[in-house]
Amino acid sequence: MKLNNEQEKIIEDLVDNQGIKIQTLRDDIIDHLCCVVESELGQGKSFDQLLDHAVKELAPNGLIEIQHKTVFLLNSKRFILMKKLMYLIGLIGSVSLTAGVTFKLLHMPLATELFMFGFLALLLVFVPLFAIDKYKVSLQKALSVRLKIILGLVAGVITGLSGLFKVMHLQGASILLLTGAFVFAFGFLPFYFFTMYKSSLPEMAE
Repeated sequence: MKLNNEQEKIIEDLVDNQGIKIQTLRDDIIDHLCCVVESELGQGKSFDQLLDHAVKELAPNGLIEIQHKTVFLLNSKRFILMKKLMYLIGLIGSVSLTAGVTFKLLHMPLATELFMFGFLALLLVFVPLFAIDKYKVSLQKALSVRLKIILGLVAGVITGLSGLFKVMHLQGASILLLTGAFVFAFGFLPFYFFTMYKSSLPEMAE
């Protein structure tokens, strides 16, 4: 059963009254509470009971605690170090990959080594770190959003490896390609379009 405008306004006011100042976090919390309450509405419990239960389940000590944890995560030394490492590896991998392709076209030595190093650095280090970064930010989001990130990462890595195996004429490229395509088509895409559908509902209601 879909929430009406008045119920959505109650949830928005509840979150705003908690003092959440990070806009994206505020929107994520509202989206999460709306989804949880909406999924159980019409099953015997009142809107107020469902909302109260959803808030306690999400943040037993108050919604403001989520903001405190988010700020801590965004500013902790380990988190900042991980971000620096992630973007440094992304830069080195991109430069190495570009140099490898250029060397290959010019028939210069070390082309294959540079290409492989750059490709693997981006595929096996940068992309997973980037996905972990997105996953941490999405901890409070619905399960479908987190599964979308995980399955997208798995499909991307497997498909990328299949391309590398094909270029290097290694065995197993076709199996990797089929596996990556299967995970992408039947794992990532359903969650991708489901989250798009969920996010479009407020726009359709207006």
